[in-house]
Amino acid sequence: MNRFALGKRELAALLLCLSATISLHAQTFTTLLNFTGSEGTIHLVQFTDGNFYASTSSGGTGYGTVIKITPTGTMTVLYKFCAQAGCPDGAYPQGLILGSDGKFYGTTAAGGATDNGTVFRITSASAITTLHSFTGTDGDEPFGGLVQSPNNHFYGTTEYGGANDEGTVFEISAAGVVTSLHSFDGTDGEVPLGSLLRASDGNYYGTTKLGGANGGGTVFQITATGTLTTLYSFCAQPLCIDGEGPYGGLVQGANTNLYGTTNTGGTQGYGSVFEVTTTGTLTSLYSFCSQGEPCTDGYSPFAGLIQATDTNFYGTTSFGGANSFYGTIFSITPAGVFTTLHSFDATDGANPSAGLIQSTTGTLYGTTTQGGTSSIGTFFSLNMGLAPFVKTHPGSGKIGSAVSIVGTNLTGSSAVTFNGKAAKFTVVSNTEINATVPTGASTGKVHVKTPARTLASDAAFQISK
Repeated sequence: MNRFALGKRELAALLLCLSATISLHAQTFTTLLNFTGSEGTIHLVQFTDGNFYASTSSGGTGYGTVIKITPTGTMTVLYKFCAQAGCPDGAYPQGLILGSDGKFYGTTAAGGATDNGTVFRITSASAITTLHSFTGTDGDEPFGGLVQSPNNHFYGTTEYGGANDEGTVFEISAAGVVTSLHSFDGTDGEVPLGSLLRASDGNYYGTTKLGGANGGGTVFQITATGTLTTLYSFCAQPLCIDGEGPYGGLVQGANTNLYGTTNTGGTQGYGSVFEVTTTGTLTSLYSFCSQGEPCTDGYSPFAGLIQATDTNFYGTTSFGGANSFYGTIFSITPAGVFTTLHSFDATDGANPSAGLIQSTTGTLYGTTTQGGTSSIGTFFSLNMGLAPFVKTHPGSGKIGSAVSIVGTNLTGSSAVTFNGKAAKFTVVSNTEINATVPTGASTGKVHVKTPARTLASDAAFQISK
């Protein structure tokens, strides 16, 4: 186990069959792939071809990989890190995002010129470019992924390094020019682990695992030019019942508030789900292990949440559930109504440490770090019966800019609109449409009229100036 992998428990059983499908009320859980080479934590992103691409924190030569997985579970290794002595290309990658240029961008927690980690770009055809090697003074060990801004720059965090060796926020251009925006000093947080969120107000939001006024971590806002505001310091209440130690990043709900998880704290000490406004008012929505020992509702979430098209939030816990130690998948409404959707039992996976992704088919997908036939993790789907949708890349743009629209069964589409304004478009494939943001378009949903139905985008497309 490498030093950047999250803690894991030995499992009591191995997978007895290659694939298992379990129907739970209106949900269908399916194990699609059993990993066979220490893949580690996997963060998925859907590409324009309908397949999933991801980085793995281990596997390959032992230092991580970039992989492609089809929705049915066929995996291809595209790149193995540390291909050269000294790992100048990086080691232990921590996540991918799809850039507006159709290429993937990510970070590695180690390797590079001075072994402080890197930022890299890779194409779907496996051509990789190291954009930046951190030096320590400009950051060390980027543990979270990146987020892209409308000016096509990327923003991210490093776990350590900076002026106080307690982590940084940085900006990097597509050409690899890095600007250090902020060095944490403990009082405003330390050890940021999750990816940043670019919210609808144009600011960036994130969490730190430690630091802040009470030492229990923070939620912060930072502008594109580097002005940081601590919005909330955890452990503000006795015994940290408001939560402690957020590992994952944040997601913005349809109501513009931010949602996330803490790994510990809450009323039982096993983690929590929270809502926080962009001005810093925090509401604890749920405390894990509220149903009593042995925490059948799960505990210790490492990842953040996603908001699916039904407006509910979905996430994973690394431990707990009906089988004690193997973790869960859960949903929670914006009002805090909590439901355990699936308890892993080791045969179908165990100890998920990454979050979920909703495919444009409506189905949820994710990975576990343990369990399965080789006890080193699985790739799974959870069909909640949610309707298909389309997703835009990028999620914002100017009038006249090019936008890629990703979906399912797009062949034969006859209309594309941006908040009601008709757009010029070309159907590239069954999973991709290229469109131009039309004159007069305003911020709102994108709709695509296919032969079968009209598909709406999962989020409003933001018109930028």
